[in-house]
Amino acid sequence: MPQTDKRICIPPELPELLKQFTKAAIRTQPQDLIQWAADYFGALSRGEIPPVREWSERVALSNWAELTPELLKILHSRVAGRLIIHADELAQMWKVLSLPTDLFNSVMNVGRFTEEIEWLKFLALACSSLGVTIAKTLKIVCEVLSSDHDSGPPRIPFSTFQFLYTYIAEVDGEISASHVSRMLNYIEQEVIGPDGLIKVNDFTQNPRVRLE
Repeated sequence: MPQTDKRICIPPELPELLKQFTKAAIRTQPQDLIQWAADYFGALSRGEIPPVREWSERVALSNWAELTPELLKILHSRVAGRLIIHADELAQMWKVLSLPTDLFNSVMNVGRFTEEIEWLKFLALACSSLGVTIAKTLKIVCEVLSSDHDSGPPRIPFSTFQFLYTYIAEVDGEISASHVSRMLNYIEQEVIGPDGLIKVNDFTQNPRVRLE
């Protein structure tokens, strides 16, 4: 082998980078380490958050093949308040949580989403796979979106509820626009308080509110 005087320069940040990678791999416990490593360093190179599970998320993932409100809440926290998210990025988040690909594709097809996805619409349709009725679906959405912690029923802004209910009803196709308008007007005028928030109890336990 020919001799060479050329020195190999090791970037000073490499040891710390490898240390963080090792910690992330131990935390996440990926099934395919090589593919996960490619995704991890690919995300870093693009300036994105790498696919790493926090300890709290690992506890919640008792059944990785089944969608739950808890997993949707984790997914929502990863979206980090954005209204629009790219399909590839969302698909990667979905994959990191080990959620079923066929369900992701189904939501994409039902919502007719393309490259740019309105997150609240995607979330609403994902919740509809867990809710038998529209009221149940909206209850789950409220639980996912609510920032309240152990302080009473989950609450969200009425404007958000209005958007979600209108969208879900449109996708359902069996609820008239006049019924949706009538229910929203009643809730806004008779139920919503000065804080502009709607509680789950406001539409699940009020006999005059029939969302179906």
